[in-house]
Amino acid sequence: MKVLVTGSAGFIGSALSLKLLERGDEVIGVDNLNDYYDVNLKESRLDRNHAYDHYTHYRCALEDRRQIQNIFKEHNPQRVVNLAAQAGVRYSLENPYAYIDSNIIGFINILEACRHNRVENLVYASSSSVYGGNTKLPFSVHDNVDHPLSLYAATKKANELMAHTYSSLYRLPTVGLRFFTVYGPWGRPDMALFLFTKNILAGKPIDVFNFGKHSRDFTYIDDIVEGVIRTLDKIPQPNQEWSGDQPDSATSLAPYRLYNIGNSNPVQLMDYIAAIEKCTGCKAELNLLPLQPGDVPDTYANVDALMEDTGYKPNTSIDVGVSRFVKWYREFYKT
Repeated sequence: MKVLVTGSAGFIGSALSLKLLERGDEVIGVDNLNDYYDVNLKESRLDRNHAYDHYTHYRCALEDRRQIQNIFKEHNPQRVVNLAAQAGVRYSLENPYAYIDSNIIGFINILEACRHNRVENLVYASSSSVYGGNTKLPFSVHDNVDHPLSLYAATKKANELMAHTYSSLYRLPTVGLRFFTVYGPWGRPDMALFLFTKNILAGKPIDVFNFGKHSRDFTYIDDIVEGVIRTLDKIPQPNQEWSGDQPDSATSLAPYRLYNIGNSNPVQLMDYIAAIEKCTGCKAELNLLPLQPGDVPDTYANVDALMEDTGYKPNTSIDVGVSRFVKWYREFYKT
């Protein structure tokens, strides 16, 4: 297939692009390579994709409507995966406009381009953050998600609503994926595993929020990519049993689906740190801090819908995943 991937220099986007290229798909990558974190890391990820002659890259922001329209018109992709976004819960408290520009204005540009170019399937990144104030665990795609705790989460919820509108009005098939705490090699430097590993190896203290009482459904990057590909290959169909009397938020009479992609095995933050200590051979010095604004204490994914529709469930343990990350980190940064 010919697949357009936005955020192709990002953590998930670069790994997905590589997997698609390896199976023979033509990939058109779009990424603005902003400096939210180390651009050199993004360039290094892209180098892996450029090894394939059926990869084409555009340095472009999603907010650039004209360039997005031109890229779609030139390449006419069959399917699209939108992973470009301003990420990070805490940064949304500092720079809210970045989230509106990328996650709202950028997403409407993608929806319009997909609509006018008759894209077969649009898969886009949502987030486990949409569950916000929910406390019933595990989180299900059938749950109400009307109480986000950060602007980042609110923009992801907005993406789901915008996608449904286009699925309903224009019969554009859309699939929203709520990712749960993605980690692994080539990961983001602002994420816990990266920060913890860096400081532990350097003998520096690590900031542990909520006094270490978090639990997270840590999900390994390869499992995330497999879930994306499974849903990309399966075009969503209308749910003929959907009823407005008892509306299901995860399906619709339109070609629209929502899925959680998580390991379904939440891990206590202190156990996660212990796994890093084991792999690095170093003891962590803990700087215990209170819960940060916008954070949720616990996450836990119900992936029944993903299993039912694609036959897939993530299963990489943190012992395996953390070990692979630490090995990559040592090699990449020569520590």
